[in-house]
Amino acid sequence: MEIRRLDPAELVRDHGLVARRLMPWPVVNAPFDGSWCVVRPGASSSTHGHREHEIWVAVSGFAEIVTADGVVPFSAGDVVHFRPHEEHRVVNRSDGDFSFFAAWWDVEMAERFAVRDEDGV
Repeated sequence: MEIRRLDPAELVRDHGLVARRLMPWPVVNAPFDGSWCVVRPGASSSTHGHREHEIWVAVSGFAEIVTADGVVPFSAGDVVHFRPHEEHRVVNRSDGDFSFFAAWWDVEMAERFAVRDEDGV
């Protein structure tokens, strides 16, 4: 077992929030990539879309997700899935930090995983 601890000093600005990439992780062969993300009070991520599927797992706090479909509350324990190219952003209107884990994947990532897995990596 290997635990990767979150060190707040390692968070860097990324898409309007602060984040730390958790993947790639040398001892983990996974068909996805991911980041630990924190949205400070009053902050929001940039609106973006990408070719990968993405899920966010809300860990602590309260925020809102904004998409073309509207604004939806998002809080600890919630999970959301974004389809490829679906534009989205997160807005924190609260007085505290909002934290979530983001994971994304696509066919190419899954194919690279399968090759590494066959090689025993």
